[in-house]
Amino acid sequence: MIPADRLHQIRDRFEYVQACMAEGRGDIAALGREYADLKPVVDQIAEWETLQADLAEAEEMLSDPEMKALAEEELPQLRARIPEAEHALQLALLPRDAADARPAILEIRPGTGGDEAALFAGDLARMYQRYAETRGWRWEVIEEQMSELGGIKELVVRIEGENVFARLKFESGVHRVQRVPETESGGRIHTSAATVAVLPEAEAVDIEINANDIRIDTMRSSGAGGQHVNTTDSAVRITHIPTGLVVTSSEKSQHRNREIAMNVLRARLYDMERQKAADSRASDRKAQVGSGDRSERIRTYNFPQGRMTDHRIGLTLYRLESILGGDLDEIIDALTADAQAALLAEMA
Repeated sequence: MIPADRLHQIRDRFEYVQACMAEGRGDIAALGREYADLKPVVDQIAEWETLQADLAEAEEMLSDPEMKALAEEELPQLRARIPEAEHALQLALLPRDAADARPAILEIRPGTGGDEAALFAGDLARMYQRYAETRGWRWEVIEEQMSELGGIKELVVRIEGENVFARLKFESGVHRVQRVPETESGGRIHTSAATVAVLPEAEAVDIEINANDIRIDTMRSSGAGGQHVNTTDSAVRITHIPTGLVVTSSEKSQHRNREIAMNVLRARLYDMERQKAADSRASDRKAQVGSGDRSERIRTYNFPQGRMTDHRIGLTLYRLESILGGDLDEIIDALTADAQAALLAEMA
């Protein structure tokens, strides 16, 4: 049952925000964001309440001989639609992750498996880049180190667009591949892995970094993938002394590198704070989707069988080629639905 007082509070707040925007009062940008967040919820409330009123009216019509036939025709449809509308409203009322609408920092690194792991990391990078392209997101490489065989030793990317973090946040973890490596002459199937981390981009107001807590070093950059040699000391490495976190950026501009490296450091520190908060709230359900555990094996890509299995929700799909080609919506939708179901159960 959805509490009526909560629905009234949401509608009252929406009307207040609407009035402030119309009169030009307050922080218009912040009000605009709140309006955009509340509008779908208010629309869902209106739909649910309309169905409830229509149901009550149809039930009253049963006592009217002239209207009884019409009521009996409408009632089954209304009774079928109300549970769907109520579920949609419950989802709309779920507490939102404040980071969902933010850009994301995507980090990919090879795990166990040597050269094959680096090649697989490259496959994952292409998969996410193609997915970003299908959604019209901006893909900006911050740091890229290639292996001799064309794989990836490290990739850090900033992705900007609509609901980037909301769509990618469940990708964090260990991705495992089973296939015959290009480097294997005996035709044996090997298992290797790569680690993916997806961090919400942090703003300066989220994380304050004390200048005394960081060490900034400049060095000569070889450029992305070693394709060119920069003859000036433009690359920047920032070390956060309290945590030991190290961030590098190797663009041509030293000023831009400092900005990029600070943004990535801020995102990592912000992610650490989010993880601490999540752990304190949910220490008894660490295996839940979206826990963000970087050591958790979340997915297997099996080439001989053309199979992808997400171990967190038991989802298996036999269309590996299209998935690696960036067709990820079915997987991400299933992970999102599972996380929403867990939240609903928790609230209940």
